[in-house]
Amino acid sequence: MTAILEMQGITKTFPGVRALSDVNLSVREGEIHAICGENGAGKSTLMKVLSGVYPHGSYEGEILYDGKPARFRDIRDSEHAGIVIIHQELALVPLLSVAENLFLGNEVASGGVINWPLAYQKTEALLRKVGLTEAPTTKVEKLGVGKQQLVEIAKALAKNVRLLILDEPTAALQENDSQKLLDLMLELKDQGVTQIIISHKLNEIRRVADRVTVIRDGSTVSTLDRSEITEDRIIRDMVGRDMAHRYPDRTPRIGEVLMEVRNWSVMHPDQPRQVIRDVSMTVRKGEIVGIAGLMGSGRTEFAMSLFGRSYGRDIRGEVTLAGARPDLSTVSRAIDAGLAYVTEDRKVLGLILDEPILRNISLANLEGIAKGAVLSRGREQQVAERYRKAMNIRTPSVFQRVVNLSGGNQQKVVLSKWLFTDPKVLILDEPTRGIDVGAKFEIYNIMNDLAGQGHGVVMISSEMPELLGMCDRIYVMNEGRIAGELTRDQASQERIMALILQDGMKGEAA
Repeated sequence: MTAILEMQGITKTFPGVRALSDVNLSVREGEIHAICGENGAGKSTLMKVLSGVYPHGSYEGEILYDGKPARFRDIRDSEHAGIVIIHQELALVPLLSVAENLFLGNEVASGGVINWPLAYQKTEALLRKVGLTEAPTTKVEKLGVGKQQLVEIAKALAKNVRLLILDEPTAALQENDSQKLLDLMLELKDQGVTQIIISHKLNEIRRVADRVTVIRDGSTVSTLDRSEITEDRIIRDMVGRDMAHRYPDRTPRIGEVLMEVRNWSVMHPDQPRQVIRDVSMTVRKGEIVGIAGLMGSGRTEFAMSLFGRSYGRDIRGEVTLAGARPDLSTVSRAIDAGLAYVTEDRKVLGLILDEPILRNISLANLEGIAKGAVLSRGREQQVAERYRKAMNIRTPSVFQRVVNLSGGNQQKVVLSKWLFTDPKVLILDEPTRGIDVGAKFEIYNIMNDLAGQGHGVVMISSEMPELLGMCDRIYVMNEGRIAGELTRDQASQERIMALILQDGMKGEAA
């Protein structure tokens, strides 16, 4: 099988950082080729070099496409050659229709006038190819994230794509949407579309990839054929060591009840329906408590409503924290009471991306860097340096903007921000979403350290193995209710799913 793409000796340097060092990549025509590596390994940078985001001349090395040198000046050049990249952050315009998004910058026009009937006809045909039945006039904001991802692929097909690059395509998708996307990738492969996928989800890579290239610290480590692809091998090449134990060992030292929630109920902020129904739970000192449930079960809504009533209305129920009845009526009062919440959406709700690391870390506890009523920039830098070392945030300086960090390092900045508030109870909502196995292990260690110091930790996760590997107890939520509670010894994926299904049947009967 001939190579459609050869990247030879690619080196890319930013001020103070060498992101890529002599990277080599060969992609065969018609294959699905996976690229794996830890956050910050250089995967996305390599794809930006390929797609012209970083133009020819800004890097060293050579790109051969169809056996000829490719010197793309910008992303239009690469798209004209049939190379289309779909970034992790979708590039759709929410207020425009599906058809308008599909042909934005690539309009179906003659004589300078858009031919809307032809555009709609082509849109319907493209949507059918990706398994969507929505009308071309549907606004993108009305679609879920999974369908928006499919619209992005339809948009790529509209550009006569030959080489499709998908950067973490399932990171924000629930299981059903992820499977549909993987099925579509296999269908596109059958149609002759070559694909490159960047993903941390090793089970998905094993399902679709023909070959895998592993990058570590900006350099190519290995390229594996399908027969060689195993999770253990990929992990070893990614992190440079065996990870026989995916979850760090911990001897629980569980104490008295630290936080108790009783009969917590929440109405939807805009609709006349109850989202959370009489939820009761406890968290003890030194305990890691998990909350399991399917998408839409109310896990995030429960956490946000608890944290300063930042979600919902007509909130009722009682909370006891460290033996007192705290005032949780606002976010600032919840923080003062000893509650912290790490959101599942770090880029929108957890960080100010254009601000430097030190500004983000101090944001939730300005009093901690103040001298009297004046903020101390020297104190702010000291605090940031302390957390940079303690959390192993990979950055040349705490003055670096957070937008330039990898996903794993961004997550460590969010954690640092909330640890600086010295919380009694820390709620972690999908704390390892979109980060690699090495960074996950570091975050697991941070959770264990917090529990070892007597803090309470609540972990919301869609990854059941993660909950089973880390938690002392697990509450199972379904349709805004607690469907059951399992100890570490009782918990298994089968029992969690059984509780969800049993609760669903009860709800239907009621």
